[in-house]
Amino acid sequence: MNDAERIEKTIAFVKEELKGAEGGHDWFHIERVFRNTLLIARGEKVDLRIVSLAALLHDIADPKFHNGDESIGPNKAGAFLSTLDIPKKDRTHILNIIRYMSFKNSLSGKKAPFDSRELHVVRDADRLDAIGAIGIARAFNYGGHKGRKLYDPEIPPRLNMTKAEYKKSQGPTINHFYEKLLLLKDSMHTQTAKSLAEDRHGYMLAFLERFYAEWNGKA
Repeated sequence: MNDAERIEKTIAFVKEELKGAEGGHDWFHIERVFRNTLLIARGEKVDLRIVSLAALLHDIADPKFHNGDESIGPNKAGAFLSTLDIPKKDRTHILNIIRYMSFKNSLSGKKAPFDSRELHVVRDADRLDAIGAIGIARAFNYGGHKGRKLYDPEIPPRLNMTKAEYKKSQGPTINHFYEKLLLLKDSMHTQTAKSLAEDRHGYMLAFLERFYAEWNGKA
């Protein structure tokens, strides 16, 4: 099996697994992250097989939809990777990317036990999909899915949350911009992602300005 066949098999697996998934975490999210990954990887010295497979499998079982269980995704991805005939060290690398790329892991206050250039590429690709126009759409889609308020002036954003607090947060969707989305621009590692993030970050700031103007009857 060559790498093109591995990618094709992985895409088919992910599409099947994510049938009926919430719109911000479905196959199309995976596809966008995969494309972002390939774009960023052009300017980085990384193993294309590892970043490609990690991007495709990174949200195979998002903990948000599995009672916060962070082991299901890596376990499911690991079982699938064992069918692709790749070296164990590559499987381990891919699974470590999946385990440690999430934003909430940056809130633990501890240095991550794993790091690599490949992790930077896939994490940047995923975070790009959380900001800009797509990021705004995904945030409100997920908020609606969970039955959350759009905005409540009486409920301020919770800044500097711990990982546990972040996982339990039920705040309005607008709060999520301050608790996560507006923080992502400065977390990018690769130059390509930094450049793209600047524009997307500006788009979110403009959206928020317009949102508050309309909310307060000023536009």
